[in-house]
Amino acid sequence: MVQRALKDLKDGRFVIIVDDEGRENEGDLVMAAQFCSPEKVNFMLKHAKGLICVPITEKRAKQLLLPRMVPDSQNTEVTQCKFTVSVDFKKGTTTGISAKDRSATIQALSHLKSKSDDFSRPGHVFPLVAEEGGVLKRDGHTEAVIDLLKLASLKEIGVLCEILNEEGNAAARGELELFAKSYGFSILSIKDLIAFRREHE
Repeated sequence: MVQRALKDLKDGRFVIIVDDEGRENEGDLVMAAQFCSPEKVNFMLKHAKGLICVPITEKRAKQLLLPRMVPDSQNTEVTQCKFTVSVDFKKGTTTGISAKDRSATIQALSHLKSKSDDFSRPGHVFPLVAEEGGVLKRDGHTEAVIDLLKLASLKEIGVLCEILNEEGNAAARGELELFAKSYGFSILSIKDLIAFRREHE
């Protein structure tokens, strides 16, 4: 499953990552930020329907001078997600909310030549800082995305969006499998990725 996911990410396709039932019990639609497009953002908005976030490394957050939304010591979010201040890319965007604008922001975050001043804040795209050490340190979607991108030799900047069902609730495992099958997306669990890393490192 991991190998197929790596190939799909390299090909610019979406992959679904699911976590443990005892954790968030959610599935996220993920892809490499460098392949993001207005059409991909629109697909996430229409079909996944969750919050669109951009997993990044601590190094990238420091390069772009992106402070935490709240200090780590004051983070009371259930799974300790490290949100930074939200951003919009300045050049060629309007309000920042459209699929086109959000795609431009995501692409800009993935461009290694982008600078802090290229972004306005707050904005409509939410970077998430991954824990160093990846899923072996924290078994979260953020870390899984960065680990997969690293294994795929892609830029370690991704996109994720939680998948909701027709009632607006987090899609259950069976619903996620049907979603994956209907669009031909690969699906893997964070447990699969942890096992893969332990076997190959």
